[in-house]
Amino acid sequence: MALSAPYIGRKGSVELDEDVFGEPFHMALVHEAARAELAARRRGTASTLTRAEVAMTGAKAWRQKGTGRARAGALSTPQRYGGGVAFGPKPRRHTVKVNRKARRRALRCALSVHAARESLAILDASDFDTPSTRRAREALAADRTAGTLVVVAREGEDGAARSFRNLEGVTVRVVDAVGVADVVGARWLVLSTAALERVAELARPPARRGDGAGTATEVAA
Repeated sequence: MALSAPYIGRKGSVELDEDVFGEPFHMALVHEAARAELAARRRGTASTLTRAEVAMTGAKAWRQKGTGRARAGALSTPQRYGGGVAFGPKPRRHTVKVNRKARRRALRCALSVHAARESLAILDASDFDTPSTRRAREALAADRTAGTLVVVAREGEDGAARSFRNLEGVTVRVVDAVGVADVVGARWLVLSTAALERVAELARPPARRGDGAGTATEVAA
């Protein structure tokens, strides 16, 4: 059975590449890729001062003997008010390496989930030459129920991107910046026709990359 995805806002559908949208789901692989992507988005700029970095006197709090109190040394120790932080965060990188083949397969798995549960739709960006939030809302009204929606477009499709970005619960991503976490975390996924070709190119197995003339074929309404 051929896989296909309907258009939004118009009749007809697009045939999907089974090599990309027919991948069996691999939970561990998708989790690894999504976790790595979300970790890479962290800035890692949190920083605290250690006891050696706190601007404080180096003198003893009081003399060693004769006060009746417990002996005390530096005032910059972590247990004192104004002292340094023990085991606090320092600037670091949170990136985790994921193999290229694993990342591509994880993306295929995430796309295949949407194709299997029929939560994937195709957008013709030419319908939005000029931005129109009203037309975008009308286009989604018949195809979308509750839940988050991610619209993926290519560079230059500004009319479509601006039309959908102001809708509540809708996130617009550029295709080259979209990841497994964005795809698998969305209840609904909308790809422009140009983004569909690019996503298929990014997710296709390396051995078959470049085979065939196209990735999307028009199907009669």
